[in-house]
Amino acid sequence: MGTFSVPARLANHERPEQSLTIDLLVDTGAIWTMLPGEIVSRLGLRTPRQRMVTLASGERISYPAGPVAIQLNGEEVITIFLAGPPGCLTLLGAVTLEEFGLAPDPVRKTLVPVGGPLA
Repeated sequence: MGTFSVPARLANHERPEQSLTIDLLVDTGAIWTMLPGEIVSRLGLRTPRQRMVTLASGERISYPAGPVAIQLNGEEVITIFLAGPPGCLTLLGAVTLEEFGLAPDPVRKTLVPVGGPLA
């Protein structure tokens, strides 16, 4: 699948006036959304949890995690994000995509609505 980014508004869900709009790289291989440390600091986001992930190299590493409000296409959800190192890629992960009910269309390089099972 080719890569593409989508614009998203990020906000501190406890202080919504602390917000910014950035491009997030759509990454269905990433479970959680990842934000660089400088964005986490700028928004004043809390990271009360830790999440263990496996990098492409096979290395296992723990990242701080917490809630962030993300707005895509006029809809907003509060999702879990990982606080990555300064300068890391801003990734839109699979959990956040599922919370929005969206999936990537790699041909048109856009996100499209999808339904999910409920059984």
